[in-house]
Amino acid sequence: MRLRNITGCREMIADSPYVADEERLPDAPGTWGERFGNDHPIHIEIGMGKGQFLHALAKMHPEINFIGIEKYSAVLLRAVQRMEEEPLGNLLFLRMDAENITSVFAPGEVDRIYLNFSDPWPKDRHAKRRLPSRQFLGRYDRILKPEGFLEFKTDNRTLFDFAVEELAEAGWTADFITYDLHADPELVQGNVMTEYETKFSAMGTPICKYRIRRDPASEQVKANRSR
Repeated sequence: MRLRNITGCREMIADSPYVADEERLPDAPGTWGERFGNDHPIHIEIGMGKGQFLHALAKMHPEINFIGIEKYSAVLLRAVQRMEEEPLGNLLFLRMDAENITSVFAPGEVDRIYLNFSDPWPKDRHAKRRLPSRQFLGRYDRILKPEGFLEFKTDNRTLFDFAVEELAEAGWTADFITYDLHADPELVQGNVMTEYETKFSAMGTPICKYRIRRDPASEQVKANRSR
């Protein structure tokens, strides 16, 4: 059975104390510190899947608040079940479409963004739906702190090449780019693997990764911040 077709899954997560629903967050921007009850940095993962990566990070870093964003209720349900088995006070989930991310985070509210094994949307006409596209980078620019950065990992070389090509157009620069993360002894230190990463790396598939920041001199970045 496909996860997206689990009957009643949306209702099953609706009352979970670990899930914030976009429809119930009219005043969300700028209030995440209040929701966590502290002023710790906020890191978010967009398209978090079953939550293995973010749950592991939150467990390792209680000094950071983590928010996992997932569109599909049936997938999010797995993350909720993991939290029920091992609750963490610094982790919350948000069920929403990432296209609306600027409606739930205030400008400069987020310290770091993670994208892991995102949907490649392989058809050219769907390019703007890809999470590392210039359209999404524009959204991320508006919610990240000036010194914030984004990390992206994938096994899909075609998607990664697209993501790298988008950087200049969107006004972002890379701290590093690797086409074989697990072969780099420096970059792989402290790496937390996702479920897909564990699977594909075991098969010998190279994992691509970059870490990027905004170029403050970019005209596109300036335009994003003036909106």
